[in-house]
Amino acid sequence: VAVQSVDLLHPEAADTLVGTALREFGRLDILINNASTFYPTQIGEITFAHWDDLMGSNVKGPLFLSQAAAPSLRRQSGLIINIVDIHGLRPLKRHPVYSIAKAGLAMLTRSLARELGPEVRVNGIAPGPVLWPEHGMDEALKREIIAKTALKRYGTPQDIARTALFLAKDAPYITGQIIAVDGGRSV
Repeated sequence: VAVQSVDLLHPEAADTLVGTALREFGRLDILINNASTFYPTQIGEITFAHWDDLMGSNVKGPLFLSQAAAPSLRRQSGLIINIVDIHGLRPLKRHPVYSIAKAGLAMLTRSLARELGPEVRVNGIAPGPVLWPEHGMDEALKREIIAKTALKRYGTPQDIARTALFLAKDAPYITGQIIAVDGGRSV
């Protein structure tokens, strides 16, 4: 299996990545847009670089990668899954640009479903507390977040993978939807 690393903000990156996949596998059935940057951007300290980075990785990259993959996905009656975030629907304090970017990805999901249908289905998965930030997080804050879920526990990457598998395998009449996989935190 080919491993390809690209900067999704580079103009040729999407075509390069799709081309590599087609050369390796001969076809493209599913695109999962999961690349993302995540960090706080407090009002009064937001820079153009923050905006460009967060909007680029969370909206621009998925848009152009979806566009590059669309012809191949149409031939296979394929699927695009965008990894959104519950904070694209409910803003996260001290993360306005990230929240705006994920809201943009949610709208991109719905827009692509309308634009690429009927050949390509497009859905989103909005994870809740599944993986904690790499830079670490206060244990008290983790407990507070978990306490706000209906299931009183965090999820796993396997929960997200099972939802993606459901969309790919068992949901041929679902498109334009965003499924919250958040232990009930969004309720």
